[in-house]
Amino acid sequence: QVQLVESGGGLVQPGGSLRLSCAASGFTFSSYVMSWYRQAPGKERESVAIISSGGGMTTYADSVKGRFTVSRDNAKNTVYLQMNSLKPEDTAVYYCNVPRGGYTMRGSVVYGWGKGTLVTVSS
Repeated sequence: QVQLVESGGGLVQPGGSLRLSCAASGFTFSSYVMSWYRQAPGKERESVAIISSGGGMTTYADSVKGRFTVSRDNAKNTVYLQMNSLKPEDTAVYYCNVPRGGYTMRGSVVYGWGKGTLVTVSS
């Protein structure tokens, strides 16, 4: 049974930082590309960062480029999202998943969504 468990969200002031974690189980984590997604209130879910199976390749949405860093620890079956210089528009529920079709920030995902972790950026 596949599980994706996101954690690390919270309330942070603009300009602050958070580190999100996603613990995966039930599939061969090290063989798969992983992505972080977010869904803001009233908006569609979007991909913000993607990392190759070995961790050597990453890509970011323009809205987070230079502020967010995705990484992974295949020994721990965990993917991370370091978020710096947070802005109010980063407020959203953040999720991880495996993108269908490999290394792509478009399209659907392979597994069901976890509960996500809420990030609120506000003063």
